[in-house]
Amino acid sequence: MTDPTVSRLRLIRTTGIGPVTYRQLIARFGSADAAIDALPILAQRGGGRVPRVADAALVEREIAATAKLGARYLFLDDAEYPRLLAEIETAPPALIFRGDIAHASRPCIAMVGARNASAAACRFARQLALQLAEEGTTVVSGLARGIDTAAHIGALGGGSSGATIGVIASGIDIAYPPDNTALQERIATEGLLLAEQPPGTEPKARNFPSRNRIIAGLAIGTVVVEAVPKSGSLITARLANESGREVMAVPGSPLDPRAQGCNLLIREGATLVQSAADILEQIRPFDPRSVRSPVDAYANAQPEDASDTDRSRIADLLGPVPVAIDELIRQSYLGPAVIQTVLLELELGGHLERHAGGRVSLR
Repeated sequence: MTDPTVSRLRLIRTTGIGPVTYRQLIARFGSADAAIDALPILAQRGGGRVPRVADAALVEREIAATAKLGARYLFLDDAEYPRLLAEIETAPPALIFRGDIAHASRPCIAMVGARNASAAACRFARQLALQLAEEGTTVVSGLARGIDTAAHIGALGGGSSGATIGVIASGIDIAYPPDNTALQERIATEGLLLAEQPPGTEPKARNFPSRNRIIAGLAIGTVVVEAVPKSGSLITARLANESGREVMAVPGSPLDPRAQGCNLLIREGATLVQSAADILEQIRPFDPRSVRSPVDAYANAQPEDASDTDRSRIADLLGPVPVAIDELIRQSYLGPAVIQTVLLELELGGHLERHAGGRVSLR
């Protein structure tokens, strides 16, 4: 029998299989081995080529490299997997970590902001993180220059109660930016370092939004400290909002472009933050059990086979404009399980694209 870790990673590392597809395949077939065996027929039904499954030898080398780095894997069905992160639709099927995973089980607050942040904003972020850490809160950020760096440093200064989680867009062995090499190693030693990508993966632009959804997913709420419009920090805030988490922002001068993103968030309803007390006031009444993925109803439906008529009906409802899966269920008069099956086939066939908020479109 194949090592379950190897099988799961082969499925995860297969091109075209994302977090939602992985979950649905495991739910339908019960194991990664069975899902891999079923890929050819599913892809053919979806009208595409059979996905090329990741080579077992390559995955075994990845596992050996991870162990050599002193890192471990954390799979979605593991008991230690962060519960709030598991609630989001696109939760990573596997994470690689160094450090104490228990930090992720504490109340977490994400703190993000501009890379070219002002000195005053960095100082304020550092103070906020320190005060939050002293109150037993874990501060989550992305190890970027500016606000991220300030937040990590502040949280690490919280004494025995201080904790921080660094989520990186590269492999667990790659420090980016290079000037944060020492800080990244300190987080791996004193806090928790998380990576979704295999060891040796250099940071690429397409991996940063993926990292941002992990930052937002881990936390009860996200605080933005300086951000220009259309920045990665605002993407993190949007993802937090879509997951039903708190969004908070530190106001700034309207004369400073770096404050425009935060001021816009506040205008749109984000909580204004002037102190750590403002953040704690928002999260302390929060019950993490109330957080649920907006698509749980169909994501957890037991898949069932679809007829050619069902496939045709669903395909006719799809187009290049993203549509909510709930809307497909309403208009097709088909059950969630059938919808799930057809969308899975189309995705494996390379004809479906998934979007935030449980929406899909044809490629």
